[in-house]
Amino acid sequence: MEEAKTTQFDKSPEEVEQEEWQKQRLKQRLKQVLTIASPIFILLLWEFLSRTELIDSRFFPPPTAIIGTFFDMILNGTLFDHLGISLVRIFGGFLLGVVPGIVLGLLMGMYSPFKHFFQPLVMALMPIPTIALLPIIIIIFGIGETSKLVTIAGSVFFPVVINTAAGVMNIDRIYIDVAKNYGANPKDFFFKIALPGSLPVMLEGIQMGQAIALLTIVAAEMMGAHQGIGYLIWTSYKAFSLTEMYVGLILISFFGYFFSLLLRWLQTKLLPWK
Repeated sequence: MEEAKTTQFDKSPEEVEQEEWQKQRLKQRLKQVLTIASPIFILLLWEFLSRTELIDSRFFPPPTAIIGTFFDMILNGTLFDHLGISLVRIFGGFLLGVVPGIVLGLLMGMYSPFKHFFQPLVMALMPIPTIALLPIIIIIFGIGETSKLVTIAGSVFFPVVINTAAGVMNIDRIYIDVAKNYGANPKDFFFKIALPGSLPVMLEGIQMGQAIALLTIVAAEMMGAHQGIGYLIWTSYKAFSLTEMYVGLILISFFGYFFSLLLRWLQTKLLPWK
């Protein structure tokens, strides 16, 4: 026992640091394995239960059957048709909601008159689900692509506005005082104080917005579209082609996860100190 203690104390700082690094690396690998293991476990369990008819395979077809349908839809081209139009709608509606949301949120956070004028409107309209407004949106913009873009934009707009305004108002007062003391003009204050200072909270709002955009596009395409992932899910359900329905659901899940990782990566680049 004494000999082991002596050996431990005799280690150089470099050796101790190397051991700590190896321990951290091992922990990181374990986390990665667990992250991958959980979905694999669920898929294997699902496959087993479906194949053994412990769950009804008519409603829960095995994942291997869903994968087969996925490749069949790739080969016949139908999947790319639905996927392409949905991605265009998501990106278009997302930008249409994010850009005005950031601008208005910054103005509300910077200038009290903007805040007092727009805050009641934002707080009154935000609780209304955008899908509930879809009939009005269709009446105003028609049943074409514009109504779908506006529907997505409306669902993204509110979390971005609220988080951006909150981000500006949470900026440390000392930065605002320094800007005033050095005579910063509105343009400098906007781009050098308000915008970077609100980025951490703003990006959280954008993160929420992308998740809501995916939810909204599915509902919008179910109600008034002839193409898209939502249309695929709904028509497959009505035709009782559940493997195709699950392909649509898994695609939405995949893109939600992918966009989330993309925004997190962007956050690490824009906010390395976070």
